[in-house]
Amino acid sequence: MSLASVTGALLAFIARLVTGAQGHWKGCPPMAEQRIYFANHQSHLDWVLIWAALPHELRASTRPIAARDYWAGSPFRRWLTTEVFHAVYVDRSRSANPEQDPLEPLVAALEQGDSLVIFPEGTRSARGEPMPFKSGLYHLAQQFPGVRLVPAWIDNVQRVMPKGEVVPVPVLCTVTFGAPLQLAEGEDKRAFLERARDAVVALRPAGSGG
Repeated sequence: MSLASVTGALLAFIARLVTGAQGHWKGCPPMAEQRIYFANHQSHLDWVLIWAALPHELRASTRPIAARDYWAGSPFRRWLTTEVFHAVYVDRSRSANPEQDPLEPLVAALEQGDSLVIFPEGTRSARGEPMPFKSGLYHLAQQFPGVRLVPAWIDNVQRVMPKGEVVPVPVLCTVTFGAPLQLAEGEDKRAFLERARDAVVALRPAGSGG
């Protein structure tokens, strides 16, 4: 096994050890089909938790979205995101290349058959309710109607790694996967994004504060 494979297996083990990383497939089973998983966003650990909750055989083809300015900011973080997680880098600021479509790296990954993990809020929220979704998910649904859009709710992860903290605290976390969505014929952007956000919120466990 390569160093990247060993590291990935170790990180998945640690994530499950610290958080439990329990995946609940309530709306669809885990399947080897192309998907876009979209979820609420509260911590740097969010995509690690989803990745760890996936069956091992799906991880290699499921790529998280990573902010280039943070995750490529050091040699170790760059190696971790490229070699272990096979992340798709996106630029949060368009000042470096204002002509580039910010969705271009995501489109390229989908065109080559990969699945994605995205957070349509665009930034982490300290609130229990997700912020309004940005338009990227809508445009991807338009361009790739055959890709399954699977909502997910990540619960308790903000208690493991609160914003501004660097040391994780052991807390049981869950990822609940819901029924796939599809962009309806003639559905406008606002209605679709509200429906997608509602599908994520509906997966929140009863009594959860977010």
